[in-house]
Amino acid sequence: MRIGILGYGNLGRGVEYAVNENPDTQLVAVFTRRDPSTVKIKTAGVPIVNINDAAAWKDKIDVLILCGGSATDLPVQTPEFASMFNVVDSFDTHAKIPQHFSKVDKAAKDSGHVAIISVGWDPGLFSLARVYSNAIMPDGKDYTFWGKGVSQGHSDAIRRIAGVKNAKQYTIPVEAALDTVRSGKNPELTTRQKHIRECFVVLEDGADAIEIEHQIKTMPNYFDEYDTTVHFISEEELNKNHSGLAHGGFVIRSGKTGQDKQHNHIIEFNLKLDSNPEFTSSVLIAYARAAYRLKLECQSGCKTVFDIAPAYLSALSDEELRARYL
Repeated sequence: MRIGILGYGNLGRGVEYAVNENPDTQLVAVFTRRDPSTVKIKTAGVPIVNINDAAAWKDKIDVLILCGGSATDLPVQTPEFASMFNVVDSFDTHAKIPQHFSKVDKAAKDSGHVAIISVGWDPGLFSLARVYSNAIMPDGKDYTFWGKGVSQGHSDAIRRIAGVKNAKQYTIPVEAALDTVRSGKNPELTTRQKHIRECFVVLEDGADAIEIEHQIKTMPNYFDEYDTTVHFISEEELNKNHSGLAHGGFVIRSGKTGQDKQHNHIIEFNLKLDSNPEFTSSVLIAYARAAYRLKLECQSGCKTVFDIAPAYLSALSDEELRARYL
């Protein structure tokens, strides 16, 4: 399976590592908006190509993995490149997924390609956990907690603000809320009651800190529904104390069964990740495998994790899956 990478930041590097860990995949090109001569990758012999020349690679790549940000890159790039390639992205602005799906679906169907969007751990694996637990236990409540960890999408959204030189954003669960959910009390919790957001921001010289803090705290779909704290720090402090990319979280469904609803049940799926981008990249590669197989079956259009059978993700045969894991 010939893989192309579009964008070579933290996520793009993670995809490169994941390709090397999967024997049925091969990296054939990395596309960048930067001057290709300034981009250095780990895999010898793989060309680095300007994004404007991507169309020339249409017949040389089986799946193109899009590694841009959800705020401004993927809404444009995914439909554009779905007209040329089978694609997988990690679009993670939950409120805008239906709109994104519609645009990508049209582009992919018109061109006969397969596109799988919103692949990662949330949306992605956490989405599957929510669907499975709801199907199994219809009488219950869902709870999702993220962190503590660095949110790549939220950090990227802050960095897109004019006057911001660099930034990291931490999502932090409210421990009291998490404990109440795990107790089976099924509390009603607002978005603000479940998480806080903490931002560490490096400003460009002359930037207006008060205005930038206001833009962060009022940003729709990212910060406006949360208690958000903004710290302005030096780039040296950011590099020293906030260079990691750990993350994780919990999906919990608390419900009841029985004639009188006397039996309580908790379903919990959790992740603890040393490297958010590297783990997300590993999920992207699995779904790239699915996109490739769907294309071989002459399917087209946009898909999500809900549409993909687990067997399509694995490099193992159906017989091996049944013998090892069933």
